[in-house]
Amino acid sequence: MASAVVAREALAQTRANPAAKSIDTPILRIAYEESGTSQGFPVILLHGFPDDIHAFDDVAPALAKAGHRAIVPYLRGYGPTRFRDSAAPRTAEQAAIGQDVIDLADALGLQRFAVAGFDWGGRAAAIAAALHPERVRAAVLIGGYNIQNVFTLAQPGSPAAERAIWYQYYFNTERGRAGLQQNRRAICRFLWETWSPTWHFSDETYNRTAPSFDNPDFVDVVIHSYRHRLGNAPGEPRLLEMERQLAQRPKINVPVITLYGSDDGIARPAAESPAERTQLPSLIARRVIPGAGHFLPREKPDAVSMAILEVLSASK
Repeated sequence: MASAVVAREALAQTRANPAAKSIDTPILRIAYEESGTSQGFPVILLHGFPDDIHAFDDVAPALAKAGHRAIVPYLRGYGPTRFRDSAAPRTAEQAAIGQDVIDLADALGLQRFAVAGFDWGGRAAAIAAALHPERVRAAVLIGGYNIQNVFTLAQPGSPAAERAIWYQYYFNTERGRAGLQQNRRAICRFLWETWSPTWHFSDETYNRTAPSFDNPDFVDVVIHSYRHRLGNAPGEPRLLEMERQLAQRPKINVPVITLYGSDDGIARPAAESPAERTQLPSLIARRVIPGAGHFLPREKPDAVSMAILEVLSASK
């Protein structure tokens, strides 16, 4: 297992570097990397918390090799992405990160595209696909359908389930804000270790991504994300109607493949349920990936790239 990790990292180091770019949207200057031909069908790959674009280092090349255009943006609050207005609220409610995907596509002139993501990025991908099926051709949702109704608090889970999301409650306190400010790299590394307990990543792997957490807006957007979803921070007025749409948990009517890590430390994948197909009427496949946790694109990149290529093929 260790030799496979070393080989993968060596391959990443010898591979031609993707192009680093940035583009302005109404709210953000989004930094992103792009690989593949500009004429290829675009696929937007969306990372989660706490991570960055390096999550897709071993996914994007497979898409580029297949003739696609892989676009991997830093989410708001991560890496070189910045708010254009110094006075803009540093929010990260689900509607904001979902709209960021559409704003990025608009700025790049993408009429149609596919999306894939996990954690925050999975939710952003789901929102884009649900609200803009005329734009989103297909989606790979790592972790499944996770659009939230932020106006109605979810019922408490089991003690084990509540313990697994301790960080959300921590970030809803001022002690948690101070802790994230002071110990962001240690906290994020701890989450990597506990959310993917069977993934033995190297210091080098973590240290390539950790600087993204030094973004000056990182703490504010993380705190807002976890407070807003628990009803402890207001959302942006411009996004209120969008949040009302999302509260209805809209169906995603484009072709979808869902992926789950069997060892996800936040929540082990539930058994297959008819409710999943209710939200995803065009579900092509639901796969639980053995030997993987929360950071599936890093742990099992082949499973992710193959799913993306499969859903694109099915959606022609």
